[in-house]
Parts: sequence; structure tokens; C-alpha cells
Amino acid sequence: MSIDFILPDIGEGIVECELVEWLVKEGDSIVEDQPIADVMTDKALVQIPAMHSGVIEKLYYKQGDIAKVHAPLFSMITNDAQPNADLNKNMNTVEVKASDSIPESAPTAKQPKAISGGAIDFILPDIGEGIVECELVEWLVKEGDSIVEDQPIADVMTDKALVQIPAMHSGVVEKLFYKQGEIAKVHAPLFSMVVEGVASSSEARVTAVEAPSAMANTVASQKRVEPVAKSDEAKLVVSSKSSTVKTALSNPNSAEPAQAATKGKAIASPAVRRVARELNVNISEVVGSGKKGRVYKDDVLAFEQEANHIPSAVSAVSSVVPASYVEKIKGIKAVMAKAMVESVSTIPHFTYCEEIDMTELIKLRLELKALYATQDIKLTMMPFFMKAISLALKEFPVINSQVNDDCTELTYFNDHNIGMAVDSKIGLLVPNIKQVQTKSILDLAADITRLTNDARSGRVQSSDLKGGTITISNIGAIGGTVATPIINKPESAIVALGKLQTLPRFNDKGEVEARSIMQVSWSGDHRVIDGGSIARFCNLWKSFLEKPSNMLVHMS
Repeated sequence: MSIDFILPDIGEGIVECELVEWLVKEGDSIVEDQPIADVMTDKALVQIPAMHSGVIEKLYYKQGDIAKVHAPLFSMITNDAQPNADLNKNMNTVEVKASDSIPESAPTAKQPKAISGGAIDFILPDIGEGIVECELVEWLVKEGDSIVEDQPIADVMTDKALVQIPAMHSGVVEKLFYKQGEIAKVHAPLFSMVVEGVASSSEARVTAVEAPSAMANTVASQKRVEPVAKSDEAKLVVSSKSSTVKTALSNPNSAEPAQAATKGKAIASPAVRRVARELNVNISEVVGSGKKGRVYKDDVLAFEQEANHIPSAVSAVSSVVPASYVEKIKGIKAVMAKAMVESVSTIPHFTYCEEIDMTELIKLRLELKALYATQDIKLTMMPFFMKAISLALKEFPVINSQVNDDCTELTYFNDHNIGMAVDSKIGLLVPNIKQVQTKSILDLAADITRLTNDARSGRVQSSDLKGGTITISNIGAIGGTVATPIINKPESAIVALGKLQTLPRFNDKGEVEARSIMQVSWSGDHRVIDGGSIARFCNLWKSFLEKPSNMLVHMS
């Protein structure tokens, strides 16, 4: 079986590498885990090992070429398929008579692999730095489904994000190795498939094992096996002068279930499928209102509401609800639980509260919002909060520092990587925007929109979740005025924004007028930040927000 070795992820954010040296040649026999090539990224020299034993068929790059991650690096013939390769090399036509067929007592376990050459295992690639396993959230295909290259096959959940796994080849799904909710291992087979244009292993098994008994009664003449050689695949074609064994043995109804399943497959995004799963709705039964029958969230909700309007006799039977039920804490929620316990148990928190008059900033933002709406820029209040924090951090760098575990060293960060807590459907995510000190308000607005959309869909990049130095939690968008936020360890501070309220306040003339007031709550690490430092820092941050012109003067 000729397969392509796909160059896996070899570092965070790395999409290509230089082929420094091949450690093997075309035609060499290799074993699993044997070093195949040395490649150079912009960070380190990496050695690429073999995933299977077999023979090197073709090397796709020359020394010094740039290889692409997730693209074929070389092709090889696995050990299971070597009998086929030898057969094609040494024989032009092999005569096989009915009396020479394989005895029934002969072992058949290895026959499918030796003859089919089509079934390959899809190896679950690296899906994040340090991630060795993931939860199988949902299969987007079924066994027997026809798939095309890059088609989404499954949604898997790591401890950081929801990841969609695409197909690397076109063909037919043969077997799914995991059930929904099970834990899949990285670098282990996720499913098997028959590559397009190659006979399935089940068909080959019938031809190789069951065919002899059938041929005894139907075929007296000789059969011949004609090798068909291609650069990218090897397969055997069984032909007959009088009749084909495939016609004699095949079941004309065998394709119907797969066809029916494909026909009834719902077109919906992973987010919509997740809603259906949470509501215990079979999404294939939902009639979609979108183009080509695409199912939207509203369609699922409407279907669920209609299903609830059932006769009273039936509802009486199903109204028995258990007193309690148990749900496993896993994925993002499990990671958050551990992180919160670690933070509270190791960091001495203290909270500082203040109110900020947002009236002038709201007026400025409304003017700019209308101006930039034509440029598809969504201007919220968050870019102003972030930029104001960055300006204040230049004067109080201790707020942007991190202490080591035994509290003997303090690291100050020149980059202001400001995180924002997002309440996504898969749990609390805190992506951060890198180097806020170098970005404009509009740059921040674009980054915030991108990260918010990614986080709410559960598909935020792992690089966006790392390297934060301080965090903003906009709890006021949901409700509440004052909070006690938990520090996102190893950071030293976090602020919770309360909801915006219209409240009476005295102006400079002693007159009462309506002002837009927001309560903010800071939590600090008392090992490195004292009350005076965070109070002075908050006062400077507050002055930038209450007087946007003051913030403009300080922006470089």
C-alpha cells in the first residue's frame, strides 16, 4: 500500500521548514520511529521519524527545499503491502485456476491488507502544543460515507479549544475507531478509509477468500490478475473472460444504506450541532431553512419547542425526572477548575474598587462608530479599555509583572499582552492580544472582533491563549456592578468591568446631572502589588477613560 507521509506540526505557528538532510534514500527499507529527515524551522533543528515500517518510494523534496507543514513529505510502501509490490514487479500475468484457490483452512487475517492496498488509517495529528489526547465530541460522517479531501470529519475537544479534523484524502470511510465522548489519542488512528480509486478491504477480502468457492461452480476457465501500476497507488484488478466474480458475489442492495445515510445527512455548522446535542435533538430530523437545507440554530430551537408540545398522555409518562444526575467535568471546564484552585490557593488576592465616569468616552465612541461602520470595523468600548491600560502600564510596570513560584524573582514584561475573558459555549476562554502598546484603537478593534468570534465558536488558536500578562473580564456585559475576579495565574492583576449605569452626579457647578457610570473591580497579587500601587495605577487608567483627549496626548 503506497501512502504519503504528511509532515506534522513541528512547532507553534510554524507552517514551513527547510529540508536540511535526507537520512534515507528512495528504495531504502525503514522501520517505525526510524529517523527519516532533518528539517530546520526558524527555531530549531527537528528530526522527523517514520510512523510505519516499509520501503521508501519517493522523496518529494530535495536538500535545501522548503517543505510545507500538513503536506506530503515522502511516500512509502508499508510492510503490509509489500507482497503486492513484489507481485507487480516480478509478474506481468499470474495464472490462477479454481483448483489452486486458497484452502479454507488457510489463515485469512492478513489477506485483506495484502490484497486490497486501499484501506489506510488516518492518524490523528498534533492539534496543539503539549496535547496528547482529546475528546471525540461529534463525528460529522458515518461509516460508508463518501468524503472528499479537506471535508470536516470530526469535532474534537482539547483542554484549550474545539478543533475540527479534516480529511487528507478523498474516498470512503471504512471504520470509526472511537465513539462520541471517548478520548482519542494524538498520533494514533482516528478512523480508517478507502482512498478514492482503490478497492475497499472488504471487497478485496471477498475476492481473495470467498471467491474460490464461488468460482468452482461458475468459472471453469482461467482467471488472471493484471497488475495496474501507478505512481501514487498500487492495486490488483481481477478480470474474467466469461464473467466477473464481483458481479456474482456483490449484493445489489449493499450501497443503499450508505446512500440513504448520505441523503439524510444534515448540513449544519459545529456550533449548531452542539446546540442540537445539548437539547437532545436529532439534527437529521430538523428541516433546515437555509440554502440547500442548511440547518440554523433557530431551526433546532423551533424543532425542540414543537417536540415539547406532545399529548398529555405521553408527557405524563415522560414526566418522571430523576432527583439528580452526574456530569463529568472535562475539557475547558476541567482546565478552568484546576486553574482557579491553583490561583486562589497560591496567590494572596486583594480587591480594589472604583467608579469611572464614561460619559465623554461613550460620546466619542458613538461618533467614531458611525464613521468606521462603513469600513466594516466594529468599534466597541474594549479597545479603549485596553489602550488605556497599556498607557498606564508604562508608568506602573509592576502591574505587568509576574513572580516565580517560590517568590524569589519578579519578571517585568515590556510587551502588554492583554487578555479578555470570553464566556464561550465550551467554557471560559481568555485569549489575549499581543503587544497592545504598539497598536492603534482600530488595530485593537479588529483583533478583538477576531478573537471574540474565534472564542465563542470554540476555535481560538492556542497561540492566542498563551503569553498573557494582564486580563480584563467584562462581566458587566451580562450584569452586575462589583465583583472579586480571580487572577489568571501567573499574571499579577485582573480587572472586572461592571455594567454601565445612568446615575445622578454633581457637576463642577454643584448641579445634579445624569452621567454614565461604570464600577470596576481590580484584583492584585499582594506578594508584588500593594494597595497604593494599584490605586495610583487605577487613577491614571481612570483619567484616560474619563478624558479621552488625555489618552490621545499620551499615545505615541
